[in-house]
Amino acid sequence: MNAAESSTQILPADHEVDENAGQYLTFMLAGEEYGVDILRVQEIRGWEKAAKIPNTPSYVRGVINLRGTIVPIIDLRHRFGLEEVEYGRTTVVVVLRVEDGEEHRVMGVVVDAVSDVYNIGSEHMKPAPDFGMGMKSEFARGLATMDEKMIIVLDIDMILSAKELARVVQSEPVTEEEAEEGSAEEV
Repeated sequence: MNAAESSTQILPADHEVDENAGQYLTFMLAGEEYGVDILRVQEIRGWEKAAKIPNTPSYVRGVINLRGTIVPIIDLRHRFGLEEVEYGRTTVVVVLRVEDGEEHRVMGVVVDAVSDVYNIGSEHMKPAPDFGMGMKSEFARGLATMDEKMIIVLDIDMILSAKELARVVQSEPVTEEEAEEGSAEEV
């Protein structure tokens, strides 16, 4: 009997796999702790200036060359509509593997600081409430309580999907400079 056969005999027929249970890397944003599935984390890098790409949305800080792979860098504070702050010594880029349908992409998110790694079981995970305008509830897989702290577990595929990022661009207000550039191009 191999391992797969033995595991199917141990689990009851109606056993459901808990998709939210697992190990999570947590990081800080504006004093709140957020978590992402650690299996999606490719690496954690200190903040270094990214190469700016013209005509990209304001939440895109640029791109970096990660061993031959061009990786877009998203400022998660800006993406969530939080107050922007200057990057400091603890500012890091968490490089993540994002799944969008059958496609896989590598993207980096700028966060205030890396916090910890937790094993979060289903008994610690609660459904996400509606967060209102700043953050849509579908961005959160759930809320976990660990060591008397609340961790917002993110659905990184939803937050960084091409469709969702395009929607953010469409909802961004046009700055006066962009409006002036647009009217100059029309002439």
